[in-house]
Amino acid sequence: MESPALITLSRQLTLRREMDVIANNIANMNTPSYKGEKMMFVEYLVEPQKDQPLSFVQDYGMIRDMTEGPLASTNNPLDMAISGDGFFTVETENGARYTRSGRFQLDREGQVVNQLGHPLLTAGGQPILVPSGSGPITIASDGTLSAGTQVLGTIGVVTFEKPKEMQREANNLFNADEQPQAATNSQIMQGMLEESNVSGIAEMTKMIEIHRRYTSNQRLMQQEHDRIRRSISKLTGTQNS
Repeated sequence: MESPALITLSRQLTLRREMDVIANNIANMNTPSYKGEKMMFVEYLVEPQKDQPLSFVQDYGMIRDMTEGPLASTNNPLDMAISGDGFFTVETENGARYTRSGRFQLDREGQVVNQLGHPLLTAGGQPILVPSGSGPITIASDGTLSAGTQVLGTIGVVTFEKPKEMQREANNLFNADEQPQAATNSQIMQGMLEESNVSGIAEMTKMIEIHRRYTSNQRLMQQEHDRIRRSISKLTGTQNS
């Protein structure tokens, strides 16, 4: 395959991956606390061929937008939203994981858990148990959880120096290689949930633009193919004369 076709193909492949990322953002527009992502591309130069360096497109990595999403009231006493930086900590079968999705409930034993049954942890790393019949649950802005007049624990909210480098896992959970630190500039809002920070209009606009770029690259590939075909036909005709 000729160099122009290879270069155009490299761009089409990156556009295809970018389209997949945007489609995933749109699919999670209604996922609580979901953080939008986008691809980052760089120029990739290969060794010169006959003093003509070739420039390809390479997807360098993924950028996650950690901007706080809008807060929506649910009036559910176990729904919580973090205003400011930070993550809740839940205990999973693979160890501690972190999330900003604050949709919690009580399991059969009275533990505060997320929808997957993972216990919400306190600042000391312990699950929270709500005794049966202990009264209405209230959560202060500093994370202190009480049932009636009984204080049951303080919900842990942690931060990281490089939150954009956290690894996204299934079910809106994150893993981190660095040690978490206690959040100091955040508040917990009871009866509220953080919505996705994805803008549907912005993502649809991006999708239309990528489709146009993909179509334009496709035309370039077809033009290059036609040019090569005409050249071969011309050379063949010259050789036959």
